[in-house]
Amino acid sequence: MTLPLPTDRLRDTLMTQPLPNEMILKWAEERPDEVFLRQIIDRKFVDYTFAEVADKALSLVSALRSMGIQPGDRVALMSKNCAEWFITDLALMLGSYISVPIFPTAGAETVNHCITHSESKALLIGKLDDDKAISSVLADHPDLPTISFSYPSAPKCKFEFDTLVADSKPSEERPEHKPEDLMSIVYTSGTSGLPKGAMLTYGAFAWSAQRILDHIGMKEGERLFSYLPLAHITERVYIFGSSVMAGIQVAFPESLDTFIEDMKMHRPTLFISVPRLWTLFQQRILEKLPQARLNILLKIPFISGVIKRKLADGLGLDKARVLGCGSAPVSPALLRWYENIGLNITEAWGMTESFAYSTINHPFRSDKIGTVGNAGPGIEIKIAADEEILVRGEGMFSGYYKNEEASKASFDKDGWLHTGDIGFIDDEGYLSIQGRKNDTFKTAKGKFVAPVPIEKRLFELSNIEMMCVVGSGMPGPILLAVPHEFPDFDHARYERKAHQVIETINKELESHAKIKGVLMIKEPWSIENGILTPTLKIKRHLLEKKYHDVGANWPKDKLVQWEE
Repeated sequence: MTLPLPTDRLRDTLMTQPLPNEMILKWAEERPDEVFLRQIIDRKFVDYTFAEVADKALSLVSALRSMGIQPGDRVALMSKNCAEWFITDLALMLGSYISVPIFPTAGAETVNHCITHSESKALLIGKLDDDKAISSVLADHPDLPTISFSYPSAPKCKFEFDTLVADSKPSEERPEHKPEDLMSIVYTSGTSGLPKGAMLTYGAFAWSAQRILDHIGMKEGERLFSYLPLAHITERVYIFGSSVMAGIQVAFPESLDTFIEDMKMHRPTLFISVPRLWTLFQQRILEKLPQARLNILLKIPFISGVIKRKLADGLGLDKARVLGCGSAPVSPALLRWYENIGLNITEAWGMTESFAYSTINHPFRSDKIGTVGNAGPGIEIKIAADEEILVRGEGMFSGYYKNEEASKASFDKDGWLHTGDIGFIDDEGYLSIQGRKNDTFKTAKGKFVAPVPIEKRLFELSNIEMMCVVGSGMPGPILLAVPHEFPDFDHARYERKAHQVIETINKELESHAKIKGVLMIKEPWSIENGILTPTLKIKRHLLEKKYHDVGANWPKDKLVQWEE
């Protein structure tokens, strides 16, 4: 496999950049009694100091060695976010293992693919909402050593994490990793088939995390809250990476049911979320304080400040100085709504292959809402002739594991990463994304349609919870919409609103892109039914296939249909 070679400047930068395994030992020595990780259990914090985290990680190294797991072996990890996830990831670095994180919501096919494709020699399993998928996979791998974290939702394994750590002495090994050494194989979320294993090196990981720290400007006393899947690159770099590199305290939620209360317990100063959760937060607020009343209160000078403080406090975000959003397209209207209540959300963009660090709207600029910000320090962005976004920097992945063809196709001869996203850059360098190259579809009339800009506009005009515009091979695009079930839901009223929205947007669209029909979906899309990825992205290709015949045979005299 031939990939772009680092420049002399890059080599010098990476050689002097401390690595995560070095930093946890540094904090354990310099700040041994300071609390690093806070796990909420039974509504109380269970705290781990820097010294305790390092000690447990090194003990796990010894335990894995005693099980015959050798340096360079792949070790898989499947769990919702928890203190043990951090400890395990650090242990795998300190033991010279290659980590293979797996989404805790992944289906059996994906889990089996990640374990088999990576040739993992062991698997650690923790908090799960459902253990059916992993249990079925383990039945097919009876000889695979498994270790369970001590949570009720973890399946029964051959070994228990707490027992192994308690019975093992901390390893005295201190590996000296080179920047180009393979640290982790991160499997992408797979919106178009089985995930590919992106190879991440120590140097690029540490460089990306450090650039984020420098750019945001971490201060003493910062607090992070870790709940987005740690198997996803954003959480791995922005939360795990920055916390280890800068020694920042992190808390973990107890459960989804207690999420808001957990946030209130910790009061994070930096908080990253996905569009879906920001939308749910908005709905939660509007259910208690309808928009019409909220608008009135926000116009009263003294009351406005009180309302904004109460809303932030109700979400546990009253101490947050930086709020982030990424992982999927977000409606500018949603960001404007939050800005109106005093919460400025910084949108960022990146991908697994660029360690989630490419652009960021920081410091926050209101006039740049709708963009994903400009290139972060050390990153170059340009637009190719076909409008594809190209990225170049010192924190790029090293190719796809066991997939030389895809690896070579990812970079050009000058080291530019071909992202697969299309977009444009304004005169101040701020990037706007219009969707994926492979999302653009051709209708039966032979005309190309880019669905993402249409969807963003629809989000501004409607209260549809989830949507997807499809139309490949159809007479025209159709909108698949998952309605938000309000109390006393009125189908007829909702349908009238849909007519108004489609009439408005169709006036803005070229004739070939006009929405031909709206199908109201009966069953909400979810990870469980396979329509959403673990990071809540919509698998557009599955919806295209499932509803192709519906769209191809859409009645001429009907705009809205309800799925039976």
